[in-house]
Amino acid sequence: MNGNEFGRLFRVTTYGESHGDAMGCTVSGVPAGVELDEETIQRDLDRRKPGQSMITTSRGEPDEVTINSGLQDGYTTGTPVGMVIQNKDARSGKYEPFVTAPRPSHGDFTYSAKFGTRNWGGGGRSSARETVNWVAAGAVAKAVLDGSEYDVEIKAHVNQIGDVEAPEVSFAEMLEHSEENEVRCGHPETAERMRERIDEYQEAGDSIGGAIAFEARGVPRGLGAPRFDSVPSRLGRAMMAIPATTAFEFGLGRDAREVAGHERNENWEFDDGEGHDETVSDEGDPVPVGNDHGGLQGGITTGEPIYGEVSFHAPTSIPKEQTTVDWETGEEKEIQVVGRHDPVLPPRGVPVVEAMLWCTVLDFMLLGGRINPDRLDGDVGEYDTEYHPSSPE
Repeated sequence: MNGNEFGRLFRVTTYGESHGDAMGCTVSGVPAGVELDEETIQRDLDRRKPGQSMITTSRGEPDEVTINSGLQDGYTTGTPVGMVIQNKDARSGKYEPFVTAPRPSHGDFTYSAKFGTRNWGGGGRSSARETVNWVAAGAVAKAVLDGSEYDVEIKAHVNQIGDVEAPEVSFAEMLEHSEENEVRCGHPETAERMRERIDEYQEAGDSIGGAIAFEARGVPRGLGAPRFDSVPSRLGRAMMAIPATTAFEFGLGRDAREVAGHERNENWEFDDGEGHDETVSDEGDPVPVGNDHGGLQGGITTGEPIYGEVSFHAPTSIPKEQTTVDWETGEEKEIQVVGRHDPVLPPRGVPVVEAMLWCTVLDFMLLGGRINPDRLDGDVGEYDTEYHPSSPE
C-alpha cells in the first residue's frame, strides 16, 4: 500500500489500523535542538481524542503518546522522531456482519476490490482514527516553528454545521472562543445553535456535515513554487487527505466565480507602518490592498494571512436502517451500523486541520531555507551547544 507519507523535507510516515494494536508515525526532517516532550504532543492529542462530549464517539481511547526515538535530554537530535499511540478500546465484534457485506459509502468494498483483503475492524486503515498520527506530527511541527525566530500562529474553528453557519469571526475571536465550547466554534451564540442541530440529527439516528475555517498568520512571503509545488496545491492535497473532506478553498474560494476581475484584483501600496499589522512586511515594502487572495498569489505566499475553509460530509456510520449486498451469500440485506460513532466530524476535525497546516507550513519553511533542516540554531559546525548532552563522567 502506497500513500502513507506526506511532506518533502518535513516527512511524516504513518502506520496503523483502527482496531489494530497501535497507531504510529515516524517524522523525518525535524531539525536538532528543538525542545520537545510527550506532554507537548499530548495537549493536541487530547483535543482530538474520542469521548470528549456527547457529540463525539464514546470509544474510550486515552490516546497517550510515547516518543521512542529522536530525543536526547528533552531536545530533538536531528534523527527521525518516532511516536506510538496504543489502541486501548478496540471492539471489532460489531463489524463482523460487514466483512463481506460492505457498509454504504464506506471504504469497505473499494479496499477489498483493490487488495483482495482488508482489516475490517472499525474500517481498518480507512478509519479517521488514523488522523491521530497526523495530530502528533503537527504538534512536532508546531514545536519546531515555536522554537524558531518566526512568529507563526495557526488556528481553526467550526464555522458551519448543516444549515447553521457562523458569521465571520476574527482571528482573535477564534483564539479566544473556539476551545470554550464542545462544537469548537469561535462564535459562542452560533455554537449553541450548532449543538442543537447536532442533537436533532443524533436523536434521529442520523449524522450531519459541516465545515472548518482556518487561518495562518506570520507566514513569511516568498514560500512555495509555481504549479505543482505551489502552496495552495500542496495545502489542498493535505486537506483533501483528511477523511470525509469534500472541498478545500482559500481566499474567496467558491465565491470567486461570481466576482469580476476588477473587484477581486487588489492594488498595491507601500506599507506605511500602520495599516498592515497582520502582514509580514517592513515599512516601505509593497503590500496588497486587501486579502481576497488568501495570502497566496501565483502559488507563493504574500506575507498576509493564509485563510480558507475545509468542508466535510456527514459521518457515514449511522444507526438508520440501510441496504447492502453480501457477495459471499448473494443476499441483499437490511442493516444497521451499530457502534460508537461521531454524529458530526468538524468538532474533532479542528486539531486535524491545524496539524496539516503546521506540517505544510514547516515543510515550505525548510524547503525555502528559512529554517536550517539540520539544526534549529543554524550554527553549522558548532558542536558545543546548550542542548548537547554532557559527559556522564
